[in-house]
Amino acid sequence: MNNIELARYFDESGKKCIVTVRDYNSYLADDDKEAIACFVFNRLYSRYIKPYKYEKKKFKKEYKNGFSMMASYCLLIETLQSFKNGWAYSNRRSEQAFKEFFTNNAHLHELNNKGSDIYKNIRCGILHQGETTNGWKITRESHHLVQGKTINAFKFGNQLEKCLGDYRTTLNRAEWDSEAWDNLRTKMRKIIEHCA
Repeated sequence: MNNIELARYFDESGKKCIVTVRDYNSYLADDDKEAIACFVFNRLYSRYIKPYKYEKKKFKKEYKNGFSMMASYCLLIETLQSFKNGWAYSNRRSEQAFKEFFTNNAHLHELNNKGSDIYKNIRCGILHQGETTNGWKITRESHHLVQGKTINAFKFGNQLEKCLGDYRTTLNRAEWDSEAWDNLRTKMRKIIEHCA
């Protein structure tokens, strides 16, 4: 169990990193907030945001797709909010996660109070129907994050990356016995349990 990988990513310097259950438990034993905050940031960033940061022209022109970007970003929203809330599962709480996320993130203030709309019409639309619903659209070409019911996936991802960075900063600044850390540890216990 201790050798099970929790994350594999390349850090900001390009170094390949592998974090196992043993590594995480070592960080816990040492109260190493910075190592855990870095691990969680990179685990989520590498899975949900980094694939869309690839800058090759052919990829950007022919492969990068706003729908797949938004699908990935919606997964990140629910995951990140589950960490913040200390939820072992988000079953029957997904809409709540979206409402809380958009209400509490200054980087996405244009979408404040639109958590339910984005949950129903983008997240659920893409996940269950393979399309947005109720007139919502996804673009990569607008100069605005949101215009009416049109969201720019590129700008949304950039703002979401800032939200993820804010979470890392919050963890680094919070006391070890704070609610933020208690909730993270609760979520991580469930993640590790699922690995077994």
